Amino acid sequence: ELVLKVRIQNPSLRENDFIEIELDRQELTYKELLRVSCCELGVNPEHVEKIRKLPNTVLRKDKDVARLQDFQELELVLTVSDKNLLFRVPTLSERSGYNKKASELTY
Repeated sequence: ELVLKVRIQNPSLRENDFIEIELDRQELTYKELLRVSCCELGVNPEHVEKIRKLPNTVLRKDKDVARLQDFQELELVLTVSDKNLLFRVPTLSERSGYNKKASELTY
């Protein structure tokens, strides 16, 4: 089996650790990589925009997956609408340290 390191791409997280997944070397296809990665990370495959081999290569087809070697690092890049749902930026009034009374002061 082939062992790969996978994570969800999210630069705003302080800790964004990889997990290790195993793929059967007889089934090294893009579809199988997507299926196993999503299953392990708890992501719907329909929400994955692309799979990136770090630092900067997009995997597109079975031949790309067949060239992967043990312990290579991959990221699942989610669709923009999903990022908004999963990693929503809090509004000003939701941020810690926001003082509603201070914001209403007039000079």
